[in-house]
Amino acid sequence: MSRRAILDATMDLLVRDGRRATTVQKLTMEAIAKRAKVSKATIYRWWPNKAAVVIDAFMENHLAHTRIPEGVPVRDALLAHLKSLISRYAGPQGKLVAQIIAEGQYDPETMANFRERFWQERAAAVEKLMRRGIDEGVFRSDLDPKSAAQLFYAPVYFHLLFGVSPLDDALAEQLVELGIRGLEAHPSPDGES
Repeated sequence: MSRRAILDATMDLLVRDGRRATTVQKLTMEAIAKRAKVSKATIYRWWPNKAAVVIDAFMENHLAHTRIPEGVPVRDALLAHLKSLISRYAGPQGKLVAQIIAEGQYDPETMANFRERFWQERAAAVEKLMRRGIDEGVFRSDLDPKSAAQLFYAPVYFHLLFGVSPLDDALAEQLVELGIRGLEAHPSPDGES
């Protein structure tokens, strides 16, 4: 039970308190322990450092809301996933992920942890969707699923980190439309894709 309380306390401190939210940089293990009503030793029993707690708290909250739907056409699954991702990143979750990325610029262990525990799993899920698109003839057969996944994800992070335009459904629709159009299978003159 205290593990859940620690993750909830961490999210409360980082995103749920609105104006009183703290930054990842200013967050302390003492503040997490106080909010969760546990000792620091209890926190260190499960996590080696603050960054690991923050990443777990982010993942617990984020992944449940950004799943890739199954049993629907590739385009619909991709659009639903990007809309949910962009919707989360348009709010406090986006500020949090931007802070984790920023923290990782100065702390290679944090970046490696975030990449391993969050990014690789999410990228693999989108790569799986890209492979399904290839198998179903939505995408070209010579498509590299990893590169295709990056094609859809990279603009979301660009918009998040640089704020060049709103993170909204229109962005998701534009990315899916442009991406699918650029990657779609076209019949060759001899009738093969």
